[in-house]
Order: sequence, then C-alpha cells, then structure tokens
Amino acid sequence: MSTSDVSALERPRVRYLDAFPVDSDGQRLIYLRDPEGLTDQTLAVPVPAYFLMMLFDGEHSIPNLIEAFARQFEGHDVSEGQVRELIAQLEDAHFLDSPGFQAFREEIEQAYLDAPTREAAHAGASYPNDPDELRALIDSFFQGVDRQPRADIEGLIAPHIDFNRGGACFAHSYGALPKTPPADRFVIFGTGHSARRPFVMSRKDFETPLGTLKADVELIDRIAAKVEGDPFENEICHRGEHSIEFQAVFLKYLYPDSDIRFVPVLCGSLGECASGKTSPASLPEVSGYIEAFMGALNELGGTTCFIAGVDFSHVGSRFGDSGELTDAFIDDVESCDRELLDFAAKGDPEGFFNVIAREQDRTRVCGTSSIYTMLHLLPQRSGTLLDYDKAVDKENGSMVSFAGMAFGKAG
Repeated sequence: MSTSDVSALERPRVRYLDAFPVDSDGQRLIYLRDPEGLTDQTLAVPVPAYFLMMLFDGEHSIPNLIEAFARQFEGHDVSEGQVRELIAQLEDAHFLDSPGFQAFREEIEQAYLDAPTREAAHAGASYPNDPDELRALIDSFFQGVDRQPRADIEGLIAPHIDFNRGGACFAHSYGALPKTPPADRFVIFGTGHSARRPFVMSRKDFETPLGTLKADVELIDRIAAKVEGDPFENEICHRGEHSIEFQAVFLKYLYPDSDIRFVPVLCGSLGECASGKTSPASLPEVSGYIEAFMGALNELGGTTCFIAGVDFSHVGSRFGDSGELTDAFIDDVESCDRELLDFAAKGDPEGFFNVIAREQDRTRVCGTSSIYTMLHLLPQRSGTLLDYDKAVDKENGSMVSFAGMAFGKAG
C-alpha cells in the first residue's frame, strides 16, 4: 500500500452513498449501497458505526473519531482496532473516497468509455434477459389498460420505478404512443441519481434484450457544439442508471421493427435552486442547454417525442422521515404530487418548480429537473394525466409515487 493510501485511511472520507434503515432480528441497521452502481457490494452497519461514518470527512483522525464516539455514546467506548476494522470494511467495499477507489473508478470508467455500446445493466435482475419472457411480462402490463394512442403526442411523463410495481403505469404512458409511424427521434430525460451536473449526455447506443436502441449522434453532436463545457463529462453515470434504460426497453417493445433513434440525457439535481427559491433558468448551464437543444432541433427539423423518465415523491423512514406513513400523511403527499402534475399539464415549468421550491422538496420528487427541462422544450403544449399510482409499504416505511402524462397540441 502506498503512502497516500495509508494517509487516506488515517483520515477516511466516505463517498456519497444510499443509506436507509432496516430491521434485522430486532436490531436497527443502516443499509448502504453505491448509487453510482460502480460496485454492487452492500453493507449493513449498526447505528453507532453509521454515526462514525458520518464523521469520515477526510478531516477527522482516528483518535478524533474515538473521542467523538465517546461523547456521543456516554459510557460506551470504541477501540482503535474497531475503527480500523470499519475503515477496512468500507475500503474493501469501495465506499471510501480514497486512492484505491479512484484507481478502481478509473478502470471501470475507461472500460465503459471504450465499449461500443451501453450494456443493459439491469437485464436479468430488474427484468428478464430473455426476449420472449420480457415481451410476455410487458404484455401482461397492458392487460386491462385501455390503450389510447394519439398521433399528436410530443411528450410523455413515464415512471422509472421497477417494473413489478410500476408496470401498469408504464403501460398507460406508452399506450398513448402510436404504433406507427414513430417520431423521427426520441429524447429521454432520465433522472441522473448520481449525475454531478445538470445535464450529462452520451453518444452510445443502448442495448436491450429486445434489440439495440440507436443514438441520434447527429443531434447529440449539434447540441454538444452549441453548449459551453463538456456535456459528456461524468458520462460514467449512464453505466448503471436505470431511469433511461427502462424507457429504452419500452421503446424497443413498442417499435421492434423500426430503426428509431434517441438522445439519452441524464438530468442532475436542482436542489440548490429549490433551497434558494431561484428559477433554474437563471443558471447559464441550464438556460444555455435548453437554448442549444431548441437550436439543434430547429436545424434538423422532423418530429421529436420527449420522454421524462421520472418518479415523484419518496417518503417514509426509508427516505429519512421520522413520522409514520399514516393515511393523512399519504393524502398530503398525493395532494402535493397532483399540484405538480397540474402545473405540468398546463405546460408551466416555472409554476411546476415553484411548488418544489415552496415545499423545499420535502417529499423528495425524483425527476424535478427532467420534467422542468422537458416542459421548457414543449412550449404551449398541454398534458393529459394518464395514470397516477403509489407503491406503499407501511411495514418498511416506504412510499414512492409515480405517474404517466401525455403532451400534445390537442391537450
């Protein structure tokens, strides 16, 4: 181990991780996983260990950590050996921001960039890898759904929750698209759960069990030429992200024999704008990207269908709320969701975002930036709500809401 590796582990710094409580054999544990999907390793640590992790900021030394633990848990001590064991577990899982992790990340990132296509990261886990099994599964989602295809569709809101919970809502959303002819191109604004900037594009074709969805490289390059900075920076966040992959699967299901093209865009958080109650359009990177997109589309002409692959509220103890998932609380969350959907249906991006800012995103809407961007690119288009649903698990303190909406000239 190099000197820099040793130094980093003496003052450990934890990466950004997904963390939520779980109960096992009567003990409360904190379950940890990598939101970037760079490693599929997971850890479940006791609450005291999680407290220590929150101090892994690259500043606290091991003696500092021991002292902080003693202050927090009076009458209980942690030994240097126990702290080092926790550090070693996190390092082995690639959960620390260390030289070892950076080398691990660079190797994975280079392999991804060198690959000719983006592999179907969730095939065989989130949905069947076998094409026939996958078609049969999606067929089942459409059973009982009144498909109402419309020739004027220019935009969709569709969920990105797992197929088992959101299958019917996916069907309501994609049932609005005409079987033929498809749009000249589809633009998918996915939620960039690990994106470090507002927009991250990719030129890669996306593989699915139902065939490969080809990237519209001409449009992508025209947009890239018009924006400041590198819109492909942090492209590795596309590698394990499901919010676009799930839409790609449905598009290949709906248009199996068409040579459709798409533009994959992961949209990062606008949390700073929400907390500061400022319009995202005031950020040059956001307004400049929207203008570049509009300019590139005007140059190419043809028909475009935008898709926002999003979910709405994420509430409950799993997501950090302290209270129980009472019926009254769930009704309040739904009321907030529907207010957002009303502004979306009006084609009002600023009204939509003002609700997020007013509420300080207390329900953790997972798709704010995707919907906001799409609404700016669909001026004077009205939306029709196709479906609204919630996946509620009171026992585990989790509720996720999602919706389908179609946008077109006729409203």
